[in-house]
Amino acid sequence: MDSKQAEIMKKRSYKILVYSALAGLALLTSSCTKDLLNQTPKVDLPSSAFWNTEADATTALMGAYSAVRPLFDRDYYMDGHGEYFRTRNASSSTLSGLSNLRLGAAYNNASYNPSGYGSGFDNMYMYLYGGVNRTNYVIENVNKMLLTAKPASIPNLQAIIGEAKLLRGMVYFKLISMWGDVPYFSKIAYSDADVATLSRMPIAQIKDSIMADFTYAFDKLPATVTTAGRAAKPAALAFRGKLQLYWACWNTFGWPELSTFKPDAAVGLAAYTAAAADFKAVISNYGLTLFRNGDPGSWGTMGDASVLPNYFYLFMPVANNNTVGNNTELIMGFTHGGTSTNQGEELMRDFGGRSQESSQCWVFPRYELANRYQSTITGDFCPTLLTTTSANVAKDRTKLNSAVNPASYANRDYRMKATMLWDYEQIAGMKSLASTGMCPYVYKTYGSTTLVPGLTTYDDGGAGEPGYIFRKFVRNYAGQGRSDGDFTWPVMRLADVYLMYAEATNAVNGPQADAIALVNQVRHRGNLPSLAATKTVDKPTFFSAIEQERIVELIGEGQRGFDLRRWRAIERVWCPPYGTGVWRIDTYGANLNQYFLNASELAYQQCYIFRIPPGERNRNPNLTQNTPWL
Repeated sequence: MDSKQAEIMKKRSYKILVYSALAGLALLTSSCTKDLLNQTPKVDLPSSAFWNTEADATTALMGAYSAVRPLFDRDYYMDGHGEYFRTRNASSSTLSGLSNLRLGAAYNNASYNPSGYGSGFDNMYMYLYGGVNRTNYVIENVNKMLLTAKPASIPNLQAIIGEAKLLRGMVYFKLISMWGDVPYFSKIAYSDADVATLSRMPIAQIKDSIMADFTYAFDKLPATVTTAGRAAKPAALAFRGKLQLYWACWNTFGWPELSTFKPDAAVGLAAYTAAAADFKAVISNYGLTLFRNGDPGSWGTMGDASVLPNYFYLFMPVANNNTVGNNTELIMGFTHGGTSTNQGEELMRDFGGRSQESSQCWVFPRYELANRYQSTITGDFCPTLLTTTSANVAKDRTKLNSAVNPASYANRDYRMKATMLWDYEQIAGMKSLASTGMCPYVYKTYGSTTLVPGLTTYDDGGAGEPGYIFRKFVRNYAGQGRSDGDFTWPVMRLADVYLMYAEATNAVNGPQADAIALVNQVRHRGNLPSLAATKTVDKPTFFSAIEQERIVELIGEGQRGFDLRRWRAIERVWCPPYGTGVWRIDTYGANLNQYFLNASELAYQQCYIFRIPPGERNRNPNLTQNTPWL
């Protein structure tokens, strides 16, 4: 890497080319001065010494995976745009350069509140384009290899291009989901000058290009995953279906904030139909099953964490392997290297409390989420949990349906115990890579030690949470630091495909028997009974049942905020413009955060579409701005 490129990598200016792209180009295309022995350099390889073998192409593809992974593997922050997941902030790092990218630089300096977030994603815009360029780099160079490749090498090289195109399509999909029309380029950009005058391409054209990438990937990828963390045909089909589902929603519900887009109901219906066909193929053609066959496992006993439902283990490294015979629910995921690899994930640090390797509780389940978990007896919602006060907490510990009474949480969806902790639920304690035994969670006891038979540590994270903390994504065994996990982040799961298929078919034909059966399979992992007939009588009612499952099944996986935007449901779940706003509360009934108080139409519009970064517009006079941000 020359000194000029190294200097560029240190800067944090918002440029369309960023660390990941420049690092890849520096590593694989820079030339070096000959040394005294006239040897080929072993660090900075000239192009003539690379792109010669299938192994070279695979190495470059792994670099693209490494560049794209940090653009998706902290999407749980995005759930903070919804109403059930509190994000205090995006945890950051003082590290610089490529190490900082691993720690989520694309997510830093953004807003993860339910309102007022549309101007805070300049970093994400920048890093997404870095991912585009890294994938372009692989696609362009492997295409050149095809010109002289031996016939036996062609299928594998085409599959490598297919994976790179899948990654590129995923990145552009996120770009259009947030910003609508964006610049599009499909060739390597070697400097800012190569892209400095690009205009925004209409979203319909970009959608077609993404579809072409996903279709190429589907045609060229193998039918099954042979190496954990890699993609196969089901991933390409699932993402193609998801793109068509979003396109259907934008054409059905409209996107008025994107002034260049004109919705068409007929186009929307056709897109729903096409999405359903792709999802059906994923479900039917590849032998995929839910994790542990969708069996709920065991709840165990109240207040004990030695036995946990299967849904908990879906989000532990035991479920990492997505090859045939292992966890085929994980259609696509991004792997992490674990301890001492500089490629660990941050899940425990962000989801766990101080008792788990001094983790930081950057995210919390809200009190309102607890009320979404249904009864395993009735299959419907339970009475709303009653809040308490500091003066009444001792009395309310045994009060029927009190939020601080552990018995209030009995006989609920098994996914609740696997997802969150309420008062007196236990979680594994860890310090200095060693186990400290089980410790109970009790709200408002941060820093205190209270005697409980056999257990002496209380710790709630001390971050002003709503009365609950997460269990989902928090490891229950010692041996790894809070930032050293080796969990594979789920980018596409079969359960999500089931629910998207149900949504698409419902939009076209109303409730269908096969879609209802798939929703019931998702419910079964929570040990819930099948949907009552009254929940599937018509399109709106069945849609509500599907939305309910998306809330509890996908919590913390970065889906809710995008769902609300594509359904144009922000006003529905919060309040109309100029309303009195909505408070989020804790289990003590205290008001924590108020959203959308007297919010204007413009404030809502700015939630539905993000701001093109001003820094990009200052450098490129051809970039227009989205209407709500003019």
